[in-house]
Amino acid sequence: MAFLELRRRSLSSSLIRRLRAAATAGSRPFTTCEGSRPTIVHKRSVDILHDPWFNKGTAFSMTERDRLDLRGLLPPNVITPQQQIDRFMVDLKRFQVNARDGPSDTNALAKWRILNRLHDRNETMYYKVLIDNIEEYAPIVYTPTVGLVCQNYSGLFRRPRGMFFSAEDRGEMMSMVYNWPADQVDMIVVTDGSRILGLGDLGVQGIGIAIGKLDLYVAAAGINPQRVLPVMIDVGTNNEKLLKDPLYLGLQEHRLDGEDYLSVIDEFMEAVFTSLGMLLFRYMKWFFYIFEDFQSKWAFKLLQRYRDHYRMFNDDVQGTAGVAIAGLLGAVRAQGRPMIDFPKQKIVVAGAGSAGIGVVNAARRTMARMLGNNESAFESARSQFWLVDAMGLITEERANIDSEALPFARKINEAGHQGLREGASLVEVVKKVRPDVLLGLSAVGGLFSKEVLEALKDSSSTRPAIFAMSNPTKNAECTPEEAFSIVGDHIIFASGSPFCDVNLGNGKIGHSNQGNNMYLFPGHTLENTELALVPFFPGTRVISDGMLQAAAECLAAYMNDEEVLKGIIYPSISSIRDITKEVATAVVREAVVEDLAEGYRDMDARELSRLNKEETSEYVQNNMWNPVYPTLVYRTE
Repeated sequence: MAFLELRRRSLSSSLIRRLRAAATAGSRPFTTCEGSRPTIVHKRSVDILHDPWFNKGTAFSMTERDRLDLRGLLPPNVITPQQQIDRFMVDLKRFQVNARDGPSDTNALAKWRILNRLHDRNETMYYKVLIDNIEEYAPIVYTPTVGLVCQNYSGLFRRPRGMFFSAEDRGEMMSMVYNWPADQVDMIVVTDGSRILGLGDLGVQGIGIAIGKLDLYVAAAGINPQRVLPVMIDVGTNNEKLLKDPLYLGLQEHRLDGEDYLSVIDEFMEAVFTSLGMLLFRYMKWFFYIFEDFQSKWAFKLLQRYRDHYRMFNDDVQGTAGVAIAGLLGAVRAQGRPMIDFPKQKIVVAGAGSAGIGVVNAARRTMARMLGNNESAFESARSQFWLVDAMGLITEERANIDSEALPFARKINEAGHQGLREGASLVEVVKKVRPDVLLGLSAVGGLFSKEVLEALKDSSSTRPAIFAMSNPTKNAECTPEEAFSIVGDHIIFASGSPFCDVNLGNGKIGHSNQGNNMYLFPGHTLENTELALVPFFPGTRVISDGMLQAAAECLAAYMNDEEVLKGIIYPSISSIRDITKEVATAVVREAVVEDLAEGYRDMDARELSRLNKEETSEYVQNNMWNPVYPTLVYRTE
């Protein structure tokens, strides 16, 4: 296909001059160095105070104030970073209620506003606060609050973050990339706003999901925030409310489709890859694209279209799948069985969109791998799933079955033998199949009704698992209270959005596990590699299914037996950085086994292959970014 070849474009003379300058200049204005080495900056005085990448506020030392012409521009007392954080936290607790704008605002959105203001002023401090309070603020910067942010983005907008490419920019995207001020880009999270969480088409306002996702990558995976780029590709919107809203910030025209749509995405992919590749050749030869919240009809197509040619990852297809697999394996452990028994699990899946199919495909591959990874193993694994969409059970009798769902359509004789038919309701399927797992990825709040949950009481498993994975909270298929009260206190419960644990009485707790994609942020190595830690996995050519499975299995094994038997199948988010290190280590080692590792920074693939597990873990740890103020040194350009 044409987009796979780097087209020779006629560049304007000004662009050519910029390319030459990039190849010969010592550095660009915003280049930074990690670690304890001083950071060279090319600005000072009020310019440095207005730059969130380098601003330290009252924490600038007196020597820095002199070097950077800041003396007299700040109060005389030098405050420690911890004092700054303490003061901010006091203000946050005091003002989060006062920041509310009225009845349409929520306390969570008020917190988001205050955190966002800090982000705009001082990135280092912002990420320090986020990392130290990740359990409390992850739901604020990402799901579920990010859904509310996206819905109200046009009204919340104060200053731009990330880049915006639109259908009107066709033919100009190559040169536009050079407007981004950073020298180095490790990860790009891109969305077209077509399917934001379970909220539908939010157009340009979907940029909030890319920003929030990268905030978690930085906090959880240790990616350098100066090396990430949130991107919105605005190809229009089919949201009639936005099309009529005079305050809407995006293109007010209907969404492109077909070849017109693909031509825009193709140009963007090539422009970023070509432009950044030419600009960054002195630093690295890789970066990751992460596709976020694309509508189902494009999610798989774009993944297949680009995955062999660019380092990319689709969070909805691969990220959700990896976290779900980890939870499914954990549920097997919670039943007192070894993970190798996973292929015996009967799984009813509600939802046949990109996330649902992504999970089923990944689960099938995991089962097949455990069964020998041959043709019969894949067929045996296929028979363990019952896929139910809005029209009911999917069988081979279904007309116009989506090609991605076709492999999981129940054979006519199979369905008949079980007393089921094409289009059978979810309640019917649960009653007849008596599944070990009821997995919800439908984006339909309350889909697991009392009747469905009552039917699950007859599960053939001694400890059935319920995964209500749809986001945001209002779209969860059921709540933990409903699940435990109806099915019983012996179940395993997990959800996509955070819920509180349930007090079952008599000192018993029903644990509500959150299957957050954050656990598999490859932030550093993987695709974030979304999985392997982009910073750690930047050194791989592709993100393979084996790498994703290694991440899921590592996460599933992170919990000890005592915790799992209590029904805790996902670890506390408060431990996310240690989890990230372990997952990244597992992914790196799998990449080495599959001969996909290319090395990273000062370590090549051969050296990487010689590391044992402990050394690999140390390597990962040393490459994680930490929010510490660097010493700043001014130098003229």
